[in-house]
Amino acid sequence: MRGPMSDPPSPVAFPVTGFAIGNALGANVQEVVGALEESRSGLGPCPWDLPFETVCGVFRGPLEALPRSVAAYDTRLARMALAILAGLDAELARAVRRWGRDRLALVIGTSTGGILETELAYQARTVTGRLPGGFDLDRQHAFHGVLDVLRARTGATGPAYVVSTACSSSGKVLASARRLIAAGLADAVLTGGVDTLCHTTLRGFESLQALSRRACRPFSAERDGLSIGEGGAFLLVEREGEGRVLLRGVGESSDAFHMSHPHPEGLGARLAMEAALRQAGIEADSVDHVNAHGTGTVANDVVEASAIAAVLGRGALVTSTKCYTGHLLGAAGATEAVLAALAIERGFVPATLGAEPLDPRIEIDVCVKGARRPVRTAMSNSFAFGGSNVSVLFGACP
Repeated sequence: MRGPMSDPPSPVAFPVTGFAIGNALGANVQEVVGALEESRSGLGPCPWDLPFETVCGVFRGPLEALPRSVAAYDTRLARMALAILAGLDAELARAVRRWGRDRLALVIGTSTGGILETELAYQARTVTGRLPGGFDLDRQHAFHGVLDVLRARTGATGPAYVVSTACSSSGKVLASARRLIAAGLADAVLTGGVDTLCHTTLRGFESLQALSRRACRPFSAERDGLSIGEGGAFLLVEREGEGRVLLRGVGESSDAFHMSHPHPEGLGARLAMEAALRQAGIEADSVDHVNAHGTGTVANDVVEASAIAAVLGRGALVTSTKCYTGHLLGAAGATEAVLAALAIERGFVPATLGAEPLDPRIEIDVCVKGARRPVRTAMSNSFAFGGSNVSVLFGACP
């Protein structure tokens, strides 16, 4: 088994100077926060005709066609990315003025890319015998398609790449941001992730018998699976500046225990959380809140809870926000990182909807009712197929 994959311990915190988010709760920070504070889930009926029952988190908000200059890249994924990124326009413009376009890097996570467009193209092919004339596999299906659109939108000419490690993808990009800045390769990094619903994902999780027929209920004794959603989130990390929160540490690990099952003792999860604490240079009892991976599957929730208890004890208030948005796959890490940052900024921890009755095997402090309290340090966990794990640690600005 490989050990933790984190930078050498160095208590250097980088300011997060802006973030944007969009999912089934709303198309921007204000709408998402409003739903969380009202304990209102965005999960609902799946919009597609499927041979099984499930609920989904469908992105809320208009999705405009791409500008003519990047029209060949047009996908639901790219439209969603630009719609969400609009919430960072002012911060990105300021960063470009300050650092220059060549010092702005882009690191984006996704797991589905443009699979939806490929599914639609091949569905059309079964009817007409040919692929649609506008379908471009390289620009629409491939992961770099959304990256090209974001580079065109921001004008960034610094390092740019996509991370795709399933459900940890857009958490790991924050580790990349730290490394790029620490190595002197960038002064500002736009990080985040975006994923859309698609048949491949929904049918794949159904084949694993992992989907719930109802809205997922993380940590509940009655949980029976996960819910899938779509959306995305972006964070702007800079070398220095007036931050909204501080990115204090990112811990990564790879336990490679099983393709789809977590390590039974939560070994990789523990290694990731411990590495984040070491990099931040803080003690475990300083963590006030954890936005858990919390999928609502029987195995994941027990294993993650035991790992949190082993590393942090019972002092942190733990929630899972997948009961609001669904599991956003490659966009989950960035989405839940933003929600953890918002907990610090707003002093509010959302309830874990449907968590009661709690599974008695879960010995952590699960937030079952929304709680207003000071949050100085918050952690966000993302654990992926294949044992790819990441924990992101944020702190309040002085």
